[in-house]
Amino acid sequence: MSTTRKLRLGPLPTNAIIKLTFACPASLKADLDRYASLHAQAYGEAVDAEKLIPHMLEAFMAGDRGFRKGTATRSAPSKPT
Repeated sequence: MSTTRKLRLGPLPTNAIIKLTFACPASLKADLDRYASLHAQAYGEAVDAEKLIPHMLEAFMAGDRGFRKGTATRSAPSKPT
């Protein structure tokens, strides 16, 4: 019997990739690997934790009201005086 969990991060889209390297604690890497495993079970496609990170960051920033508010203010055209 297969248990399918609904994960916050859905199926991954295909996008242009820019390589970025970062360091993280071993416990976070283990959690990322565990999440990748659950993601593979939920969507039937194996994925490395490294491929999940950009999508997780994107989802995090999209849900951050302060970031969205600051971005909207900055990108809005200034009114002439």
